[in-house]
Amino acid sequence: MKVAFERVNPAQDRSFKIFTPRLNDFYYWHFHPEYEIVYIDGADGTRHVGDHLARFEGGDLVMIGPNVPHLNFDYGIQGPYEKIVVQLRESFMDQVMGQVPELEEIKDLFERARHGISFGAATRSAVGAQLRALTGMDRFDQLLGMLRVFQQLAGATDYLLLNARPIDNHYNLKEQQRIRAVNRFIDENFHRPISVEEVAAITHLTVPSFCRYFRQMTKLTFTDFLNQYRVNQAKKLLMQDRSVADACFETGFASLSYFNRIFRKFVHMNPSEFKRQYTHR
Repeated sequence: MKVAFERVNPAQDRSFKIFTPRLNDFYYWHFHPEYEIVYIDGADGTRHVGDHLARFEGGDLVMIGPNVPHLNFDYGIQGPYEKIVVQLRESFMDQVMGQVPELEEIKDLFERARHGISFGAATRSAVGAQLRALTGMDRFDQLLGMLRVFQQLAGATDYLLLNARPIDNHYNLKEQQRIRAVNRFIDENFHRPISVEEVAAITHLTVPSFCRYFRQMTKLTFTDFLNQYRVNQAKKLLMQDRSVADACFETGFASLSYFNRIFRKFVHMNPSEFKRQYTHR
């Protein structure tokens, strides 16, 4: 799976960055050395953090530790939604928290973030309001506001650790480049038949070595990964009211029966049911 290194550049006069990016048309599996809080409201989507993969409904609030691979949370979202992201330098906890005993609960929150943390609806609603207010503040008030956000998150009981262990990002530069090449190839060619031999060739591995490598890196076979990617593309077409046949053949599936079977495997409903769900709201 594409694991891109994201270079985050907070302003020199600030220890964190708060912004409202839109990446719903872009599949961005990435990591960065900063802590991150992501707030989504008004949409269903996919939460993929480390080895955790699940759907969220209505919105999400997640805190992620440094170098934890994750998918952009608004990928594939159609229609209006709200997204606020906060990114903090990894050194923030040591430099700001230091040896302050009053902040012990917040330091524990930062440690838990290395697993990835998802928060429930009550905390999401409260923190969402706080994050909205931050966007209009000066930098000092933003800092105080962020400490209040951390206090709210640290005291929350409606949370889920997304991975059983802290995520140790094992992707070195060579592996990142290799996976990036595979994903670029899929992005450009998913609409046509793709063989494992073709993809193995661009990674300069034999087919057996590539298959072992890809499964080790993504926890998926190459065929499952390609089918999952194609299904995500097909879902976008169906949500645009395209026909099931169009969604099938324009995303590289060779037959409707196979498309229906694979779509149901990943979405737990057939393409026609999915289309009705989104076009008759």
